[in-house]
Amino acid sequence: MLQTSQTPERFPDAEQERIDWARLLGQRVAGLQGGLIATAESCTGGLIAASFTETAGSSAWFSRGYVTYANQAKIDMLGVDAATLAAGGAVSEAVAIQMARGALRGADVLLSMAVTGIAGPDGGTPDKPVGTVCFGWGLRWPAGTDEPLLLAETRHFTGDRRAVREQTVLHALQRALQLLDQYTAEHPVVA
Repeated sequence: MLQTSQTPERFPDAEQERIDWARLLGQRVAGLQGGLIATAESCTGGLIAASFTETAGSSAWFSRGYVTYANQAKIDMLGVDAATLAAGGAVSEAVAIQMARGALRGADVLLSMAVTGIAGPDGGTPDKPVGTVCFGWGLRWPAGTDEPLLLAETRHFTGDRRAVREQTVLHALQRALQLLDQYTAEHPVVA
């Protein structure tokens, strides 16, 4: 597992924990050239963006959040390809990548993160049970790079709707920080 350069103290309160991770990621991004973040959210309905905006002064590093719950919103706001949605459904790594790319381009930011999943209690299938979430991250490093780094992964969470959404937000934030730290360390900007 990748190690982050910093980790916030653990809090028993899930809300406080995600706010702390959001603040930590935001502060890390703010220290980089072009350091702004955008989110593209489906199953979390803006919860990642809300976590960022809980910190006073977050406008220094948080640009915007796209809440694209409906497939048409993914197409209209983020440029997700209708054929990709038809082929694999909204809960797929291909859609998560397109969401991350769309947020990165639309907001002209350094880092984007996207989530699309099945929070439950209904909507699951044998292939995609409740708790299935696909993540996408986009990183334009160094700032202004034409071709961003795009990564995706799928996770399966347990619990009720709230638990799935909270776990989704935490994973999106923690993994974004890990990727950012790893990639900027491996590709330092030479002045």
